[in-house]
Amino acid sequence: MKHNFTIFRLHFTAPLHLGNEREDYAESLGIIHSDSLYAALTAALFKVGWQPPEKFEGHLGFTISSLFPFYQKKEESPVYFFPKSRKQEIMEEGLLEDHKKIKKIKWLDKEFFEAYTQGKSMQELYSRGKNGKKDENKYLKGDYFTKDAIPENFISKQVFPRVTVSRNGKDDAEPFYMERLFFSDHSGMFFLAEGDTTLLEKALTILEQEGIGTDRNVGNGFFEYKKDTLELELPDNSNYQMNLSLFLPSDKEHLKEQLDNQAAYAFKKRGGWVSTPPYNTIRKNRIYMFEEGSLFQSEADNPVTNGRIVNLKPDASKLPKDLQGIHDIWRNGKAIFIPFKPS
Repeated sequence: MKHNFTIFRLHFTAPLHLGNEREDYAESLGIIHSDSLYAALTAALFKVGWQPPEKFEGHLGFTISSLFPFYQKKEESPVYFFPKSRKQEIMEEGLLEDHKKIKKIKWLDKEFFEAYTQGKSMQELYSRGKNGKKDENKYLKGDYFTKDAIPENFISKQVFPRVTVSRNGKDDAEPFYMERLFFSDHSGMFFLAEGDTTLLEKALTILEQEGIGTDRNVGNGFFEYKKDTLELELPDNSNYQMNLSLFLPSDKEHLKEQLDNQAAYAFKKRGGWVSTPPYNTIRKNRIYMFEEGSLFQSEADNPVTNGRIVNLKPDASKLPKDLQGIHDIWRNGKAIFIPFKPS
């Protein structure tokens, strides 16, 4: 069955640094998670005086996926990449080397991803590209699996030295290192969106000028966005769903019914520091979400719900008096799901 999605491409015009859970500047994440982008979009709207509806609880009328890579030359069509599922496959005997290389694949292009969602195993897809009897695969290009002619390092990483200057002007400056992502040609990251995208587009226009990620004040994270549509051929009938966003279930009891022996998942801890002054020294509450690519049983009479939004605002009574007016901190755990047939 063909499914049409609204997508947004972010063509980066500057390097990008994405902070990780360890807050280690020397390493950048290679993905922007859906909840982080949603928080950035919400903050952008508030900066320009947007007035939320009464009893606002963090929902802007749309749901988004996390951001995934795409490769594009200026005048050519983009090559979109999607993540593998979290399900581990049982490999045939004698294919240990294949298994090692398949495990390293992080991203499938649209054609391979469509076949993958419809029950083709990674071993089957990998075998298509094996170069005769040689232990090579013509479709394997670094972390990416594609028939398209793309450079392996169209998203490259470089580490740069930086210096932290003390605020009081008395302490010695301290050096540190920052890893930044660089995008070749007209490449970048894209995400899927469902619902009313009016506020989404307004917020993206603001973020184009402000940038996303860390250290935007030194020129990181600027982009130009393009709205488009993407058609995916997905399975007609499937008892499983795969999330393309970080996912926070609405109901624990309902979730238990969807974690059968075919389910597969991993968790991601979310939290970090509050980013708005004067609350920058305060940590948000922490929560765990299901990572992108998790699989859940989804029967017609017991479908997967798309998740919930949670408030990570810390207990104000435990903060200093001058910081007890801290605002709500909404974290979006609503996810976009697609049907998936496990191999």
